[in-house]
Amino acid sequence: MAIEKTVCELFAGVGGFRLGLEKASKEWNTVWANQWEPGKKLQHAFNCYCSHFGNTTNHVNVDISLINKEEIPEHNLLVGGFPCQDYSVARTGAQGINGVKGVLWWQIRDVLEKKSPKFVLLENVDRLLKSPAKQRGRDFAVMLGCFNDLGYSVEWRVINAAEYGFAQRRRRIFIFAYRNDTQYYKVMKNKSNKDIINHKGFFATTFPIEECDNVNVKDFIYEDIYDISDNFNYEFCNSGLMINGEISTVKTIPKYEEPITIREIVEENVDDRYYLGEQLEKWKYLKGAKKIERTSKTGHSYVFSEGPIAFPDSIDKPARTMLTSESSVNRSTHVIEDPQTKRLRLLTPMEAERIQGFDDNWTNTGMPEKFRYFCMGNALVVGVVTRMGLTLNKIFDGEI
Repeated sequence: MAIEKTVCELFAGVGGFRLGLEKASKEWNTVWANQWEPGKKLQHAFNCYCSHFGNTTNHVNVDISLINKEEIPEHNLLVGGFPCQDYSVARTGAQGINGVKGVLWWQIRDVLEKKSPKFVLLENVDRLLKSPAKQRGRDFAVMLGCFNDLGYSVEWRVINAAEYGFAQRRRRIFIFAYRNDTQYYKVMKNKSNKDIINHKGFFATTFPIEECDNVNVKDFIYEDIYDISDNFNYEFCNSGLMINGEISTVKTIPKYEEPITIREIVEENVDDRYYLGEQLEKWKYLKGAKKIERTSKTGHSYVFSEGPIAFPDSIDKPARTMLTSESSVNRSTHVIEDPQTKRLRLLTPMEAERIQGFDDNWTNTGMPEKFRYFCMGNALVVGVVTRMGLTLNKIFDGEI
């Protein structure tokens, strides 16, 4: 009999992981979810989550660091999109790793240690693979070391959603980990690392790639997590795995799928308040190329330069990566020419939801409009999770 599709969702936001999984199968059962926005009196994202999934005792609006991890219900899949932070580890006496404050990876690690779910699916910004600049790969290696010490193997892939048919050029790393006593591990351990990356692994079967041969292999040898933090330096590529004490990584090229364009998701008869009005010249300046003389804190003079951004954004392409500042007057905000009126305007909140793959008006739950954009800038592309959910359906069906 297959194992239950039980889920624990950390850093849940407005529920992108959960929505994506439930679109893959109604059997996915989220038994516990946590969402907490630090420094916010009104917890709009959590309220939105509860408006869709219910206001229950297992939907928790508390700082995750204050949660007793042993009290979290048993689950077979842990999911979450968490911030990219500095994962350096200092020896801090008896507290050890747990003494590092404010870095949310350690909260994930604590859940893994206490609950030991069979599978894990995490999302982060792709710079995680290269951070910090002075010690390339250290932060990601700290994570891999934690997984390894807890008895997990790991696959990872940087996915640009638009390259697999979605409406946004959003590039994020997804990390899939599985316990070394699962049926999935027993199958994977007998395959070559090259075969896992190219054909048989979690990401290869979900998001096909062009065949690649030049896989880089590195023995993952370290004394402890502190050793990794102090000494590890390695160039991780956009795809790879860690299994049997060995890291394999390679730059992969996706088998491109035609993306959804902005034109396909725009609303009609948009309210006049979304149009640019009298600020056109300021927008032109923000979007244009510029060179600005600046002085550093040490008194050193330098020239800050940046290239132009398309103005307006082409509606015949997928959107650029949406940020939490979307709709504010800044360089990264999308500006489009409305296909009906031929006037320049911002995206509407519902268009932002469509770009991320959420149902229309998903965030129209009483939060301020500015925060609707903020939530979408923090979210993930729902359809990407749905595709992974379909693969997870098969993996879970193979577990006993």
